[in-house]
Amino acid sequence: MPRMLATLAEGFAFLEGPRWHNGQLWVSDMHDDRVLTVDLAGRSETVVEVPGQPSGLGWLPDGRLLVVSMTDRRLLRLDASGLNVVADLSAVATFHCNDMVVDAHGRAYVGNFGYDFEAGMPRRSAALALVLPDGTVHTAAEDLEFPNGAVLTPDGGTLIVAESFGARLTAFDVGANGRLSRRRIWAALQGAVPDGICLDAEGAMWIASPLSKEVLRVREGGQVMERLPTSAQAIACMLGGPDRRTLFVLTAQSFHRDECRAQRNARIEAVEVDVAGAGLP
Repeated sequence: MPRMLATLAEGFAFLEGPRWHNGQLWVSDMHDDRVLTVDLAGRSETVVEVPGQPSGLGWLPDGRLLVVSMTDRRLLRLDASGLNVVADLSAVATFHCNDMVVDAHGRAYVGNFGYDFEAGMPRRSAALALVLPDGTVHTAAEDLEFPNGAVLTPDGGTLIVAESFGARLTAFDVGANGRLSRRRIWAALQGAVPDGICLDAEGAMWIASPLSKEVLRVREGGQVMERLPTSAQAIACMLGGPDRRTLFVLTAQSFHRDECRAQRNARIEAVEVDVAGAGLP
């Protein structure tokens, strides 16, 4: 019998950036301007409000939370005193920032839209930003087609990023200084739009594909091992739970802020899978 996703929690505006951390699922409700946690009973609690729309989440080695603030193109850190700016990403990001992965050294890789596609602007590629722990910003990679979800392999040696408008996952070697090299296609995806992604212990990737309303488990090279239909557009996914075998999937009926805030029909869906999560996030 095929796996079936079940609703864990609902009533959100638009969820992004799922992370399993300290026994809870952390998510950004980007159209409700807040970061929240959700437990395995579906109970949610607001952690912090982010007026610039939160997206990617990660943690520094000392345990402090990093949050991507989308519309003002900043990376923020949650301190005891509240949110503080780590870096201004506007020199690299040519439109709203989005997802992020933070490595074991506290280096953050942050994607961005590249251009205002909702306004019908001409298509253009985007750059991936690298933010060092001291707040220094570098261009990690260029000419990406809407760099979105990203993962790091367990050894920290490979970064894989979803190019949503390129219908592919692209891999890079990660140097000792965090710089990226040896770019190659990890998987080309027929008919899918890769958004959020997560890695499992067999080296396969779970990929949320909004327009095809599904999550896919894909091996390097592009072989699709499994497909799970979702109730609405699949925005992002994360392997978590006590043994990292619970696949959490964030779904939404719409991308548009006003509709999302009015309808509040974004959900967290979940299903148990066979292979545990691996790597970061």
